[in-house]
Amino acid sequence: MDQFLINVLNGISAGLLLFMLSSGLTLIFSMMGVLNFAHASFYMVGAYFGYTLSGVVGFWPALIVAPLLVGLLGALFERTALRRVHKFGHVPELLVTFGLSYVILELVKLVWGLSSAPFSPPALLQGPAFTLIHVADSWSLAWGAADPARCSATVAGVVASCSTFPATRFFMMVVAVAMLLALWLLLTRTRIGLVIQAALTHPEMVESLGHNVPRVFMLVFGSGCALAGLAGVVGGVTFVTEPSMAAIVGSIIFVVVVVGGLGSLAGAFVGSIVIGLLQTLPLTVDKSFVHLAANWGWTIAPGDWLYSIAKITLAQAAPILPYLLLVLILIFRPKGLLGTRED
Repeated sequence: MDQFLINVLNGISAGLLLFMLSSGLTLIFSMMGVLNFAHASFYMVGAYFGYTLSGVVGFWPALIVAPLLVGLLGALFERTALRRVHKFGHVPELLVTFGLSYVILELVKLVWGLSSAPFSPPALLQGPAFTLIHVADSWSLAWGAADPARCSATVAGVVASCSTFPATRFFMMVVAVAMLLALWLLLTRTRIGLVIQAALTHPEMVESLGHNVPRVFMLVFGSGCALAGLAGVVGGVTFVTEPSMAAIVGSIIFVVVVVGGLGSLAGAFVGSIVIGLLQTLPLTVDKSFVHLAANWGWTIAPGDWLYSIAKITLAQAAPILPYLLLVLILIFRPKGLLGTRED
């Protein structure tokens, strides 16, 4: 049971990393109507910037500076390239961001090489954040690494079991929740948020009130890229910083925003948690549909035509489950779980 709880926490932490990524993509799409195909590339750039800066100024300053640099790059790209093709419609926007993703990938390979970067977490984030201790029917939690004596204790003939949760994943969860709260407050409780939302639906009115709408869009695009850069620093130090990291998350974040609902920040949060759990929890289930059918009294023999499919375990099918959910969402609820946009 303790390991199941850790697996649930792993799924939630993976989902929150996806939210950190999809929130920037959702912000850009909801405010500008631009589906940024290079968003995962900015995530990768954030990880490499964080790795380089952490070797110069340390991890904690790099956690702040790297996303700002990524945001500046995103704003520069919007000002010099994306703005020029915006008037021609969505297809040129998709093509220019798609091309940018390949340019960024090749530049990363040229600068940092093909192998993974040794991006190690700081001392504060090394080791476990907490340890779950299960003895008989009792549960306890110890912050950090538990005393080995508690993990080897025996109560009523039952040996205790301990499961740890990494500090990097816990930090990732804290940052993601803080990002969600900050975005919500910015968009709903500040004058800047009101101007940003008004610029999407009534740009002429906003411009007549003295606001520079193109500059607002540039700041929105840069802010979305900065959020991806922040996710890159946190994700890079938690997992692996390598040139393929953008391809690993590139497709799944589009699944998240479609499942949650294009343009919905709340939908991106819900979709991220659902996809994170859907990717993680089945990995611990080594049972196939053959076992499930046997529990129901059905027998699927090796010679049956269905056996080659039914023998696939849930752990093996885990990578395709988010995409199956995507297909079902597009069939039965094209707007997504919490989406409101018609286009």
